Amino acid sequence: MSTHALRIGIIGCGGIGQDHARRLHYKLQGARVVALNDIDRAGTEAFNAAAGLGATVHDRYQDVIDSPEVDALLIASWGPAHEEQVLACIAAGKPVFCEKPLATSAAGALRIVEAEVRAGRPLVQVGFMRRYDAGYRQLKQTLKAGTIGEALMVHCAHRNPSVPDMYVDDMNITDTHVHEIDVLRWLLDDDYVTAQVVSGRRTRNAHNGLTDPIMVLLETRSGIRIDTEIFVSCRFGYDIQCHVVGETGVASLPEPMSVPLRSGGRQSTEILMDWKRRFIDSYDVELQEWLDDTRKGIVTGPTAWDGYFASATAEACVEARHSQRITPIRIADRPAFYGR
Repeated sequence: MSTHALRIGIIGCGGIGQDHARRLHYKLQGARVVALNDIDRAGTEAFNAAAGLGATVHDRYQDVIDSPEVDALLIASWGPAHEEQVLACIAAGKPVFCEKPLATSAAGALRIVEAEVRAGRPLVQVGFMRRYDAGYRQLKQTLKAGTIGEALMVHCAHRNPSVPDMYVDDMNITDTHVHEIDVLRWLLDDDYVTAQVVSGRRTRNAHNGLTDPIMVLLETRSGIRIDTEIFVSCRFGYDIQCHVVGETGVASLPEPMSVPLRSGGRQSTEILMDWKRRFIDSYDVELQEWLDDTRKGIVTGPTAWDGYFASATAEACVEARHSQRITPIRIADRPAFYGR
């Protein structure tokens, strides 16, 4: 890859696509956004003008991929479109950062894995941003140092104040819990072998068609037990918890920075309400590292294999939820291409 600023094409210019476009073009080093595509062309043109990008707006995503002016792609489109678009990027031999999910099925994600292996070089990174959060990175360093001995159990919570009406059953696994699926596998450096899902007493704040909260139970290859509470109608805030129980201690994910208050006879700290605020810095780190790696022709972030593993685990969790049984997580053989 040459030394000029990477020329980025963005496919999908909704909220997260626009955030990434501004981030790449104005905040991070070594990138320019030069091409855009979205099914809402008028909205994309309005955004392009308002943001001052000066990018070319294309009617077809394939035209962005094929453009000789585009060095690398960022996909932030509707999830069901990801598989086709990522495969097109691989066929064109262009590096691509794809927001999760890599594909909406494990079979689809595996097709991407197989295409990348055939291409013979790393091209795909998946947007699991929690690996870039300072708190999770501190927690991983603590575990690697052996400060609490070997990990035995992990207790987690993923709480949202509310979700829109379009958010329905199974999305609490496929859209929400998928973040824990990826980051805990990375944190523990261990794969999952079984899944179980248990429903809690249903909150009155859940809209019709949503069972909330639920508990997801995972078992890793080395025998670590993980429980994650998914509660997306908790009302009180966006609250992410992770506590690793080791042989000689417990290590916890740090809380986001906030000012401790003593007022009105109470001691309190702010709880964030917006997930974007909670992980905003991690997006900057994530995409800067992707840009730097892309220049070197490598992928050090979440790979297509990681995207496939997350999809396969999520599918097993959905199956476990409906069957009410402990469900094995069936994974294809890992290609040597992806190392360990």
